[in-house]
Amino acid sequence: MSHYYDENPEVKSDEKQITYECYQHSINLITDNGVFSRDKVDFGSDLLIQTFLKANPPGPSKTIADVGCGYGPIGLMIAKVSPHHHITMLDVNRRALELAKKNKKKNHIENADIFESDGMTQVDNNQFDFVLTNPPIRAGKTVVHRIFEEAYQKLKSNGELFVVIQKKQGMPSAKKKMDELFNNVEVVNKSKGYYILKSVKA
Repeated sequence: MSHYYDENPEVKSDEKQITYECYQHSINLITDNGVFSRDKVDFGSDLLIQTFLKANPPGPSKTIADVGCGYGPIGLMIAKVSPHHHITMLDVNRRALELAKKNKKKNHIENADIFESDGMTQVDNNQFDFVLTNPPIRAGKTVVHRIFEEAYQKLKSNGELFVVIQKKQGMPSAKKKMDELFNNVEVVNKSKGYYILKSVKA
C-alpha cells in the first residue's frame, strides 16, 4: 500500500489541475495520485493558511518553513500573498516535491525554495521565524511529534510554530507535546473539528 508520506508513491500517475483561492489571491495547482488531498486543498490546510495570514499581515520580511508541503498549497499561497517573505518548503514524497516545483513555476513564485527532507532534517537550526505544518497524521504520532521537536530546534528565538490537527486525530496529545517543548501552547482557531495550535519559542 502506497501512502502520501512515502518517498516514492507506487500508485499510477494521473495529474489534474485545481484552483485555490484565499484573500483575493488565486493559484493554479497541479496535483496527482499519491499525494495528500489531490482533488482540492483540504479544509485543514486552508484554515491554517487563513489563520496564519490573518495573524501575520504583510510586514517585515520573515523566514517561514512549510513542513510536509505536499504539492505546495500552504507555502505557495503564503509566498503569493506575502512576496516579501521567504518560504522553505519541505517534504519526503518525491512526486509531491516535483509537483510543488511545477506549481511554483506555473504561478511565477520567486520567494520559495523546495527541498526533499524527512521532517526538518535538511535545514539548519535557529533559522526560521515561523514553522507551519499540516502534519502527516497517518505516518503516526512518533513522526508528528518529531516534527514538533525539530521545529523547536529550527525556530529562532520568539519564533512561532503553527499546527493544524483534527481533535479526533491526535489534537490533545499534539497540544500536550507542544506545551512540553515550548512551555506554552494556545488554540488560535478552530472549525469543524480542526484546531490551529500555536507555540512560541522563548
